[in-house]
Amino acid sequence: MTMRWGEKRYFSLDYYLKQTYGEKLYKIPLNGGMTCPNRDGTLGTGGCIFCSAGGSGDFAPEAFLTITEQIEQGKHLVSRKYTGHSYIAYFQAYTNTYAPVRYLRRIFMEAITHPDIAVLSIATRPDCLGKDVLLLLRELNQIKPVWVELGLQTKHENTARFIRRGYGLPVFEHAAAALKDADIPVITHTILGLPGEDTDMMLQTIRYLNHLGIQGIKLQLLHILEDTDLAAYYRREPFPVFSMEEYVSLLGKCIAGLRQDIVIHRLTGDGPKPLLIAPFWSINKRQVLNRLEVYLKKHDIWQGKELLL
Repeated sequence: MTMRWGEKRYFSLDYYLKQTYGEKLYKIPLNGGMTCPNRDGTLGTGGCIFCSAGGSGDFAPEAFLTITEQIEQGKHLVSRKYTGHSYIAYFQAYTNTYAPVRYLRRIFMEAITHPDIAVLSIATRPDCLGKDVLLLLRELNQIKPVWVELGLQTKHENTARFIRRGYGLPVFEHAAAALKDADIPVITHTILGLPGEDTDMMLQTIRYLNHLGIQGIKLQLLHILEDTDLAAYYRREPFPVFSMEEYVSLLGKCIAGLRQDIVIHRLTGDGPKPLLIAPFWSINKRQVLNRLEVYLKKHDIWQGKELLL
C-alpha cells in the first residue's frame, strides 16, 4: 500500500514540521565560532577531503555577531519569502559541540530561549559528544526540542579513510545510542557519489541506518568545491560524477529502501555557486526536486516500498 505524506511520496521535513508545529519552520544558520578536531591538529589539519574553508557552513553569518544578532539578521534576510512565525536555530559550521561546555551552554541557551526559536538543531561529529555535552543537550531538550545532526557520510570504512572522516563506525553507533537514550532525535548526514562507491555500496549505507533508530536523514549529493582537497584530487584523477538523471534514479532507490518513519531533511543540496566545480547542474535544486517527483510517480516509488514488498 502506498503511503502518502501530503502530496509527497516520502516523509519530507516540510510535512513533518507542518504536522508537528502547524507551519513550515525556516532554518536560520548560526555560527558558534568553533573549529573541528579534524582541522586543529587533534585528528588532522586538513579537515574532511570534501569540506570547504567554511566547514560546511558557507551560508552562516560571521561569528563575531552574538547569537541573538545572528538570529535577527537571519529573520531579516528571509522576511520577504517566509511568512511563518517560528524558526529553527541551526548551528551548522564546523563541529558545534567542540568547545568547553560552559561556552556551549551560553550560546545554545541564548538560541533556545529566543522567543522566535522553536527548535535547536546542532551539527556535530559523533566523537565530540562527551558525557558533559550529552547532559547539556538533555537539559536543553527539556526547554525546547533539540535535534543533533551527525555526519556519517558512508558506512564503508575504506571510503571513510579516503575522505579522512577520522572515526570508525562503533563511534557513530555509540553516539547514536547515547542520543537515543537522551530522547534526542538523530539526523544523519550521508553523501551520495563519493569516489569508489557504486550504487549497491550507497544503498548499503541506507540499509545500515535503517537499523540504528535514527529519526532523520540528509541525502547529500557530492559537491566538488574549489579550495578543497577533493577538488585537487578530482583534477589529478578525474572520477565520474552523477548526471541529473542518474542522481534522480539513485534517489528513487534510496527512498524505496528507507524506513517509512525516517524524516528526509535533504535530497540534494546546493553548494555555493562561486565554489562549485561539479556537478554544476545541482545549482538548480528546484529542477532536481521536480524531476524526482515525476520519476517517483512514473515508477510508483514511495518511501519504504522495498522494505514492505
